[in-house]
Amino acid sequence: MAAPFQFAQTVAFSPESAAETLRSIPPLPGVFALFGHGTNAQPYLTRAADLRRRVTRLLAPPESQSKRLNLRERVARIEYTVTGSEFESALTLYDASVSIFGVDEARRRLKLRTPYFLRFAAENAYPRLYSSNRLSKRALASYYGPFASRAAADRYCDAVLDLFKLRRCHEELAPYPEHPGCIYGEMNRCLAPCNRAHTPEGAATYSAEAAAVHAFLETHGRSVLDRLNAEREQASAEMEFERAAEIHVQHQKVKAAAGLADELVEPLPRLRALIVQKPAKQVAPRTNGPSDGATESDEAAAAIFLLHTGCLTGPVLLSTLGVRAVKEQTSVGSSLFAQPLMLQAVPLDAPAATPEPAAAAPSAGQPLNPEARAAAAIAELEARAAEPADLANLSDHLSLLRRWYYRPEKHRAGEVFFPKPDGGWPIRRILNGAARAALGDPTPMAETQRDLAQRNPADAEQKRARTKVLHAGRPDVERVVPVTTRRKK
Repeated sequence: MAAPFQFAQTVAFSPESAAETLRSIPPLPGVFALFGHGTNAQPYLTRAADLRRRVTRLLAPPESQSKRLNLRERVARIEYTVTGSEFESALTLYDASVSIFGVDEARRRLKLRTPYFLRFAAENAYPRLYSSNRLSKRALASYYGPFASRAAADRYCDAVLDLFKLRRCHEELAPYPEHPGCIYGEMNRCLAPCNRAHTPEGAATYSAEAAAVHAFLETHGRSVLDRLNAEREQASAEMEFERAAEIHVQHQKVKAAAGLADELVEPLPRLRALIVQKPAKQVAPRTNGPSDGATESDEAAAAIFLLHTGCLTGPVLLSTLGVRAVKEQTSVGSSLFAQPLMLQAVPLDAPAATPEPAAAAPSAGQPLNPEARAAAAIAELEARAAEPADLANLSDHLSLLRRWYYRPEKHRAGEVFFPKPDGGWPIRRILNGAARAALGDPTPMAETQRDLAQRNPADAEQKRARTKVLHAGRPDVERVVPVTTRRKK
């Protein structure tokens, strides 16, 4: 069970000390709520790219003839949480809305809609596949998704059904010989269980086809692609090139159908991912000096979030100490030196046991090894993660994930990492992504004129002196004549 949401900072407000209170709020992105004097009054809750500017606009003395909303006389306290990214702001705003207004009102305010999935309905003796956005807690394992939209889910569903002969009707099927059937059965695109599966042979054939569809969804098409690869290689080895060409065309069709499902599309119980974002800046206590309340952390870190069975958990700070980028602030193309590298001491000899220096410790209680530190951070997230308490919370988290994940890549801030086939996490890749999030985007490298840099200035000046001639009739203008040598006959 997740802990109830609480804002990180609380500041009392009164119109008499408004200027000093507003100066104590940092000019950083975050989520804030303005609470009134009454206990039953609903607070003003929103997120902002600059907390101080947005709160000042609402609580500063109102201008004459201004129609802006002003809550100066109604606010008793300000609560806020500084965030580091738009993804964190959206998740924090949702948690705050659920804590203050409830799940239904939070969904209405944030305009959250359950994303679409593919449902492999196996309750009936003759399973079928269709797109849906209505979740059932008893059958979460039969939902594959989420998809970007209903159209994307329908395209994938139609592509899969075109490869197999599963039924497309929506009725609770009870086969009998006099069933009229449908057009798909007449076109031989369906096994027609409505009037053919009343026999044991027909029922077994349909069960095998349904099992093939289920395996295709579970493996992202690898169950069919591997079989076609083996058949194509065998046909080529037997010199049956026409059959190999036909299998290759079928292989390309299956590959195109499998490509319609993104890497995120998984059964809901297996929906896991790690999201890396920029961390929130630390807010220091306000002093009498001109400080704005925000401080940069001496230790670069990234904020990581865990997607576990469809629910989001986090953030947890992942320190990047021990992970550095050689020439990380320059764009040097695809060079290996532009990528974050792991720092590891390489001894010249092989001493018995050399204790690590105490000065290299990142902080108290943290492992020295970056990989161990990343594994500990992920373990903390997994310990905090819990199974979805209700379908409403699961649906809203999936909607927030869909909004972020299916943006165009150039507009999607942060990185996402999926588990390896054995269930483990790609620790090195996660550390590299955390380093990129902590260091920011590289700055472009200044152009270098390599031909001028390689030329000897003394030789160039001497050559220019030998080839300088005065232009006829224009002694004040000079031109450079290239030196040419004529071959002797």
